[in-house]
Amino acid sequence: MEWLSSLGLFGTIVRGLIVLLEAICVLNLMILVHEWGHFLAARWRGLKVEKFYIWFGKPIWKRTYNGVEYGLGSIPLGGFVALPQMAPMGGAEGETASAVDQLPPISPMDKIIVAFAGPLFSFLLAVVFAFVVFWVGMPDRRIHTTTIGWIAPDMPAAIAGFRPGDQIIAVDGVKVHSWDEPIDSVVERIAFSQGDTIVFTVMRPGVDKPIDIPTGFKVAPGTMFERKGLRKVGLIYSYPAQVYEVIKGSAAERAGLKKGDLLEQINGSAVYGPHMVYETIDKGSPVKLLVKRDGKEVPLEITALAPEKPKTIPKEAQSVAFSGLLFEDSSTANDIGLVHPRPADQIAKASTMMFRTFGALFSGKGDIGVQQMGGPVKIVSTIYRLFEIPDGWRLVLWFGVILNVNLAIMNLFPFPVFDGGHIVMAVGETFRRKSLLPQRAMEIMMNACVLTLIGFFIYITWFDVNDLVGGKEAVDTFKIEDLVYPVAK
Repeated sequence: MEWLSSLGLFGTIVRGLIVLLEAICVLNLMILVHEWGHFLAARWRGLKVEKFYIWFGKPIWKRTYNGVEYGLGSIPLGGFVALPQMAPMGGAEGETASAVDQLPPISPMDKIIVAFAGPLFSFLLAVVFAFVVFWVGMPDRRIHTTTIGWIAPDMPAAIAGFRPGDQIIAVDGVKVHSWDEPIDSVVERIAFSQGDTIVFTVMRPGVDKPIDIPTGFKVAPGTMFERKGLRKVGLIYSYPAQVYEVIKGSAAERAGLKKGDLLEQINGSAVYGPHMVYETIDKGSPVKLLVKRDGKEVPLEITALAPEKPKTIPKEAQSVAFSGLLFEDSSTANDIGLVHPRPADQIAKASTMMFRTFGALFSGKGDIGVQQMGGPVKIVSTIYRLFEIPDGWRLVLWFGVILNVNLAIMNLFPFPVFDGGHIVMAVGETFRRKSLLPQRAMEIMMNACVLTLIGFFIYITWFDVNDLVGGKEAVDTFKIEDLVYPVAK
């Protein structure tokens, strides 16, 4: 769809709508397959099926075929198959057209089979996605290093004494294998840490044995408009400081730096990333560089230079403005190849992510809360962003594995309106040999649970929408191309 970009604003809007439609279709496919599991199981066990809907609420479209009303609701919060012989769900599915007491009773085992079929089909769809990902591959965009490239000033890591070049081996005793993998990475272990201290085990250049460095952490408190943040200590990973662009007339151009140069040393110390370079190039102080260019090492010297225009430089852009250097982005600093993770590994990782999230959510010992969960808006916006990047469709397939495993596991949670709740009630009915509650009491409970669930969705959707349309304002109107430097004398 790159050709749409040549059509200007119109092409951009059309491309955005197409990508949005793709994202919605992916989400609805997962809902369809989950509900299809319930539908087929209900047909197999001889249950009365009244409706098969994608989304809830007043129907936008509906049609009756073979006695079943198929439709698309107006509230994008999932889907349902209306089965009056199961627990009453009038609050979410609309009133039943059949008199429940006039329908033949079904056994608790029938209820368990029908309830379990939805999560089973979601899991099977995850397996299908996993095999497709294994076949077509996915871009390897993970940061596989655990070496520290920079420590943010005044953050817990700086106070604790971390240094650039330290390699993190473990966090709170758990070995880490990358910086940002979903499982057992530096970021994940920090976010899911518990207690008042996080203990890092690191290998430091020049030190023979691993050392333990305990730190505190900071958490953005959140407001009614912004989610509470996850734990952070102020560490940034190491990646090559390779020059992407040298700004005309800047200090970097005067020092002789060129595009493609790899900065290896700064004032005699090894360079572990662009942040070290920006931090060291101080206004007015000469800095010695050792650059690798065309396989040769080239010594250079640079002195930061303030631009004449604009007079005011936003703080976030001062490092670039005073040095005149732009570096390769960390995600493109190295060639991104395709990886073919085994289906079993994909399923295992997705399941582990879900169980760890719920474990942290209910432990109360960390900072993971319900605010960190996302609803349909978050899911669609994530799929949208994945479709926007090169080879993003492959990442959407991988994301589909995670989403379907999450959908399967979450629906087995023993909350009455979830499939797990139906299973628990059916098991209880097996032991009691009758319904756990009278019909009227069951209706009241189920409707109360539906309202609770809708309230929860509204709560997290509030934050999802704010993330989507809110966010931080742009840094003034600063543009790199507007920089003008003093003419060299």
